[in-house]
Amino acid sequence: MAGHSKWANIQHRKGRQDAKRGKIFTKLIKEITVAAKMGGGDMNFNPRLRLAIEKAKEENMPADNIDRAVKRGTGELEGVNYEEIRYEGYGIGGAAVMVDCLTDNRTRTVADVRHAFSKYGGNMGTDGCVAFQFTHCGYLIFAPGTDEAALMDAALEAGADDVVTHDDGSIEVITPPYEYSTVKEKLEAAGFKAEMGEVTMKPQNEIELTGDDAVKMQKLLDAFDALDDVQEVYTSAVISE
Repeated sequence: MAGHSKWANIQHRKGRQDAKRGKIFTKLIKEITVAAKMGGGDMNFNPRLRLAIEKAKEENMPADNIDRAVKRGTGELEGVNYEEIRYEGYGIGGAAVMVDCLTDNRTRTVADVRHAFSKYGGNMGTDGCVAFQFTHCGYLIFAPGTDEAALMDAALEAGADDVVTHDDGSIEVITPPYEYSTVKEKLEAAGFKAEMGEVTMKPQNEIELTGDDAVKMQKLLDAFDALDDVQEVYTSAVISE
């Protein structure tokens, strides 16, 4: 991992996510609504909806909120019609950035995203300019000290794509995107509980940023996260403490 601590970076990122809990319900409700609209309201036949509902439950979202979001998506309740848009570009040091949005006003959203890129030292690019640098997958991170051989056996048996041990001793299990929940459940049944995990766009190569560059990149990422229409931000940057 080129000298940086994967475990420290994951803990840093988890801490930042915990600090942003106020906006999480809004984002999850939008994701549940769109997932239900695209794939139907039965999560047994809609893996995207299943992931969104599981995440909502992890955040202790009330069941009534989840049910209403599903019904808005399926048309049983009236709701806003959201459009999915992805913007791509470059951050500090040439780090790749992808910004996934759900919006009811494309004009507003593109202006907001473009402004954030330009204000904080990034460059908004064209569609596809960095997407090829990412892989859609699930990942689960296990703490240093986890039994590597036993976890690898359990993960591969559960349907994982790969198991990667990092220099700091943390272990990363990579899954197909829509098998993430199944692999996670099977690993937990085998006694392995991940410290953190999600379905994401994983960068194929990472760029480590330190000092002023790290501070500038974090400001850019925070600017995206502050936008109401932004659902997820993916980057190849690794920001060192």
